[in-house]
Amino acid sequence: MHPLRQHARILTASLVGTAVEFYDFYIYATAAALVFGPLFFPSSDPTTQVMLSFMSFGIAFFARPVGAIAFGHFGDRIGRKSTLVASLMLMGGSTLLIAFLPTYAMVGWVAPALLCLLRFGQGFGLGGEWGGAALLAVENAPKGWTARFGAAPQLGAPVGFLAANGLFLLLGLWRTDAEFNAWGWRLPFLFSAVLVMIGLWVRLRIGETPAFKAALDKAPPHAVPLWELRRHLGALLAGSAGVIACFAIFYLATAYALAQGTTTFGHSRETFLAVQLGANSFLALGIVLAAIHADRATPGRTLLLGAIATVVLGLAFGPGLSSGSLVIIFMTLAAALLVMGFVYGPLGSWLPTLFPVGVRYSGISVAFNAGGIVGGALTPLAAQWLSGHDMGAQAGLLLSAAGLVTLLGVLAARPKA
Repeated sequence: MHPLRQHARILTASLVGTAVEFYDFYIYATAAALVFGPLFFPSSDPTTQVMLSFMSFGIAFFARPVGAIAFGHFGDRIGRKSTLVASLMLMGGSTLLIAFLPTYAMVGWVAPALLCLLRFGQGFGLGGEWGGAALLAVENAPKGWTARFGAAPQLGAPVGFLAANGLFLLLGLWRTDAEFNAWGWRLPFLFSAVLVMIGLWVRLRIGETPAFKAALDKAPPHAVPLWELRRHLGALLAGSAGVIACFAIFYLATAYALAQGTTTFGHSRETFLAVQLGANSFLALGIVLAAIHADRATPGRTLLLGAIATVVLGLAFGPGLSSGSLVIIFMTLAAALLVMGFVYGPLGSWLPTLFPVGVRYSGISVAFNAGGIVGGALTPLAAQWLSGHDMGAQAGLLLSAAGLVTLLGVLAARPKA
């Protein structure tokens, strides 16, 4: 039987859960770019509103390493499956509650405080999601298919982005701006409950990974896997550096680009969402091409190519986004997301090679989410600051810097498997 058919349920559980998580995460990013500023952070300056909104967005990236430590602990001690179910429930519950939040006009400072608390819950849950989904796929992969199986959770990103972006686009076409700002933005957060139920149904029907079972047969789990990671600090640093480029590209090409396109450059929300929706297909294409290449070469070599491409991309990203032409903007975003496929697609198979099985869930989760702080939280914030000081065309240089850091991380890594 073909490996993809033989392991269809495993791959589906890995992809669907991550798609739900990225849907939940990205609807917040979209709402932060479009409506959260005036609703939760009142200010006379629109630029300040957007920056405060993005700061709340960035909270989740600081929560993710905390979640990675907590879920990584249980993932390395009791198994991948149970931990994945718990992370999905926390992420989904936090997202659903955002739909019912009062605004600043209703309860004052309590509104942004609750928003930031639930944003922390989102990040905490996602901190344990990606690592477990990647291991679920990779530790079940037959020989020669590791990178392609490891790309399954990565494909959840474009799927989740497609669902979130498409739903916001439909809402924009279906409702007026006043209705969207008043209550329409809440619907995607409500809809997440349906997706979470689907994800739970799939994940509850799978078993534990063979690699984890084999490790338990050889030795009992570490009492505190995080403490054991002190022996792998080099791998943690290299792994964290290796993921920075993918986060930087994704959030500059999605949340930051959307905020710029609909405010600074004056494009309509629906038009710009449609442009991003089309560009999103290139992310899926990049992930698939990178996974095939990684199985033929090595995940590290593929990631190296992606890092070099990110450095080059950064030189064209700012001018392309600032061009004013929707055609050029589309080409810029499509190129960015295609390149992202090469720095994101191989991560599911590259990071696990840096850690032994006994601390692998903790190791890859902490590395992935620590890198997310720099790439996903600080980079869009820095780009927004540059834009607010009439230096938006230079924002792309942040991508070049991120690509260089990832390049150094890959070169410094010493795979153990």
